[in-house]
Amino acid sequence: MGDEIQAAAGGVTVESKEWYISAYATEGVPTSDHLKLRSVPVSLAVDSIPDHHVALETLLISIEPYQRARMSGIEDGLYLPQHNLNEVIQAFGIARVIQSKDSNYTKGDIVISVFMPVAEFAVLPSDLLVKKIDPTPGISLTDYLSSLGIPGFSAWVGIELVAQPKPGSNVFISAAAGGVGMSAGQLAKLRGCRVIGSTGSDDKVKLLKEELGYDDAFNYNTESSYDDALTKYFPDGIDVYLDNVGGEMLEAVLNHVNKHAHITLCGMISQYNKVWTERYGVRNLLNMIGKEVKWKDT
Repeated sequence: MGDEIQAAAGGVTVESKEWYISAYATEGVPTSDHLKLRSVPVSLAVDSIPDHHVALETLLISIEPYQRARMSGIEDGLYLPQHNLNEVIQAFGIARVIQSKDSNYTKGDIVISVFMPVAEFAVLPSDLLVKKIDPTPGISLTDYLSSLGIPGFSAWVGIELVAQPKPGSNVFISAAAGGVGMSAGQLAKLRGCRVIGSTGSDDKVKLLKEELGYDDAFNYNTESSYDDALTKYFPDGIDVYLDNVGGEMLEAVLNHVNKHAHITLCGMISQYNKVWTERYGVRNLLNMIGKEVKWKDT
């Protein structure tokens, strides 16, 4: 790769592998019928780069759950548009500047973008870059995609700004071993809360309890009833729920919320692979009125 970069700097075009959407996946798990890999020529020479653009070598890409909803071809209420067919996928990522036609960026800078092409090399408008990363000792580049990236920021907004749990509150977090849940649980513990998480395997339950500081956790795949599980783990009810899954788990939670509970909506991953007419319809929203529940998204 280093030889390719040196060659490109001298004016030679390189072949860059990139992932693109060839067809939308309206339901189910996207496959190789929808996502394809190809090679495209990219010139990284300075004289080929437009003004206010930078040539980049991609270092890291974060593939978030919300990406699934950008592959359906249906505008479904998300804040980001659908990926365009036959165009490279964009994601939150980190890259190194190879060449720059913007005075704010120089060769060697490490940068972050929400719209980083999922490709080896790219030329990107500089206004799509979020910031430069200061290579501070003790902070790895992967930290900027996890605890300091979208997952960590979502957890911080959900707990610190939206839910604002008080010490002693009973906090429930679904998809607790995911990127958001890992940070959210620790933030709630720092506020003196009792924190319980749900996750999809016994190994993840162990991770939550032994390494991430959760008071307890359960494997939803081995529970015969979500309602019974919440009765067991929350005998005094739920004060705060950070929802990452939606569907049946959200419905079960609404049967156990305390008065003035806070529900933070972060994601509904259990429903992403379904068209909206087949998604689980939560039947007990009336509980929110009687319990005066505060419901807000991140």
